[in-house]
Amino acid sequence: MILTDKRILEEIEKGNILIEPFDKKSLGTNSYDVHLGRFLGTYKDRVLDAKEHNEIEVFTIPLEGFVLQPGTLYLGVTEEYTETHAHVPFLEGKSSVGRLGIDIHATAGKGDVGFCNTWTLEISCIQPVKIYAGMPIGQLIYFAIDGEVENMYNTKANAKYTQRTVKPIESMMWKNKF
Repeated sequence: MILTDKRILEEIEKGNILIEPFDKKSLGTNSYDVHLGRFLGTYKDRVLDAKEHNEIEVFTIPLEGFVLQPGTLYLGVTEEYTETHAHVPFLEGKSSVGRLGIDIHATAGKGDVGFCNTWTLEISCIQPVKIYAGMPIGQLIYFAIDGEVENMYNTKANAKYTQRTVKPIESMMWKNKF
């Protein structure tokens, strides 16, 4: 079950959802619009290795915007810091962004109950397109859960993306044992 606008506001009031900064104008019928933060990152190496720490170079999006190029994975970040203590958050792209040929996540659209951070975006594009810090980039949708959670994400010993940040975070796959 997806939470409605009224229910999202109730859950914010209860402390089950936190969105900072929060702007009621960004609240949709059953979602909350998030915005592109001012930082982007690209991997230093063209060939990535899942067993190695692949480092990124982080840069600030200029005020005049930045042109994304096809064939490059950009790691972006939401302006909004979120906490979700009793629901499963999903991040989806806005249709206006998709109609520009921009994808905001390759596979990681679902958060976990207990996720507390900004959202790293896995941005790619079909053709060159100029983007701007602060532009609406996606929408959070909250799903009700059924049952108690035994291991909240923010308290799991092996959670890899819990350090609060305003910059995008590179893949931590290399921390897995395989």
